This record gives sequence, structure tokens and C-alpha cells, in this order.
Amino acid sequence: MKFNYKRYGPNVIRPVIEVKIKSNSHTIKYHVLVDSGADMSLFHSEVAEALGIDLSKCKKGLITGVGGKSSEYFLHKVSVEVGGWDHDMEIGFLPTIAGRSAPYGIVGQKGFFENFIVKFDLQKEEIELKARH
Repeated sequence: MKFNYKRYGPNVIRPVIEVKIKSNSHTIKYHVLVDSGADMSLFHSEVAEALGIDLSKCKKGLITGVGGKSSEYFLHKVSVEVGGWDHDMEIGFLPTIAGRSAPYGIVGQKGFFENFIVKFDLQKEEIELKARH
């Protein structure tokens, strides 16, 4: 399946796709940046709240970003649907992502890239995903 990059200004395009996140009989749509440099997937903690996830009962972890700032996350397994395919993924939920400036979450190596073959095509401004079987 192919997705078009999203435009965030005259000279800013990013491989951001829409997914459905499911947990506790709740489903929400959410945009995520497909990030080959991210070790894990990170969503805003407001997503967990919308899904009825009690973060106080989740395993805690610490992640350090590119700028060297460390942030605490709360790990919880959810189902993520991409193009009709459901995959269970452990997600790190953070109270803030990119200083709250990013309007999307991040899907990374663990959970996402291990489930998909990912092809980025900047010239065509598209990303192609193939599910691993």
C-alpha cells in the first residue's frame, strides 16, 4: 500500500500516515511519522487516555532524544491498524512529544519496521508499506 507524504509548509514534507489504534474496545485515528531512526514507537499520552489506558499501571521507561533530553514513557500494548492490517505493538506513551510541536506520533524499529517492509520515495513524495507474512 502507498501513502502520500504530508505537507507541513511550503518546503516541509514528511512521511506521515494515518493509522487506527485500538485498545479496551476503543478505536481512534492518529497520524504517525514513519521514522527509521526511531528505536521504538511513541505516542502522546492523550492517545492512551482516549483509549481508556491507565498509564499509572504501565511499565515505565526512559528514552533520550537527539538533543540529549531524557523523557519518561509508559509502555502499553495496543493494536495498530495500517491499511487494513492489524499488528499488536508495544507503544511508549509520553506526556509530550517534540515539545508538543509535532501533531503526530512516531512509529519506529520495534513494532513497526519489524512488521513492514518500508520504502521511502522522496521524489514521488510517497511511502510504500508491505506487510511481512
